[in-house]
Amino acid sequence: MNEIKWGIIGCGDVTEVKSGPAFSKIPGSKLVAVMRRDALKAADYAERHQVGQWYSDAEKMMNNAGINAVYIATPPSSHLFYVQEALQKGLNVYVEKPVTVSAAESKQMLEAVKTSGGKLVVAHYRRAVPLFLKIKDLIDLKVIGEIRTIQIRMWQSQKPQLIAKTERNWRVDPAVSGGGYFHDLAPHQLDILYFYFGKPLKYHGYSLNQSKESLADDHVCGQILFENNVMVNGSWCFNVAEEQETDTCEIVGSEGKITFAFFGNYVTWEVLGKTETEVFVHPPHIEQPMIEQVVSYFNDQRDNPCSIEEAITTMEIIDAFTS
Repeated sequence: MNEIKWGIIGCGDVTEVKSGPAFSKIPGSKLVAVMRRDALKAADYAERHQVGQWYSDAEKMMNNAGINAVYIATPPSSHLFYVQEALQKGLNVYVEKPVTVSAAESKQMLEAVKTSGGKLVVAHYRRAVPLFLKIKDLIDLKVIGEIRTIQIRMWQSQKPQLIAKTERNWRVDPAVSGGGYFHDLAPHQLDILYFYFGKPLKYHGYSLNQSKESLADDHVCGQILFENNVMVNGSWCFNVAEEQETDTCEIVGSEGKITFAFFGNYVTWEVLGKTETEVFVHPPHIEQPMIEQVVSYFNDQRDNPCSIEEAITTMEIIDAFTS
């Protein structure tokens, strides 16, 4: 097994706990360099996390740090550029979600993978988190019978607590994020449904900017029909009162119902009048289980835990809901 020597491009707030420390806590994996355009912040991150090298230029890091893999955690508008650069240099890539700002860009990323022969994994990390694997087991074992309908409600205020705080709220700048809070949160939800139910057959939706608080749409609705006849109805609204906030997914079957929060730590299932709930303690670094799978994939020990082809489908659904 070859040691995966990582460099982070974009060592911002999202990498502080969620992902960054995990790279050096996995056997055969080590974080050796970090990059941020603000040199002082890059140096500070490296010192606090005991990383040996820091850079303010991504190309210099990729050329000089002795790494063989990069984790790209910049805002989505720069993902394609950095992925192309890394793959051309012979580096394998783990890139944050949303993978790009549009399906068209994600298809360009696929071409970069094909022409380089490198490996790329998209950071839809819920696929490896124990809570979501438990839900998959409940579905696969048909604990609630045949799936009839799935209802998603993600309603948040104009300043959602679910969103990581940044100095500049680029998440509601469509030029940087691709859209608004929907583009930041929905990829997690849409991808896990793909993971559970397979390829979608049809999807459509619509969006609008109700509050006019930013340039981004803040209300999105959509429907998905999967090839196995599972139907999804989703509602994402980011302009409700704090008292109306909810994060709920209900999977209703012929014999019962599964309920969970995409950004929570529990799952409840009701079958024939009996209710059970399991509460999970998430890993300290929630992306660590996924990164473990990425390391194994880079070492040819397993298949790709989340491919660019799968991420393209997620981006196509997002575009269909918001175009």
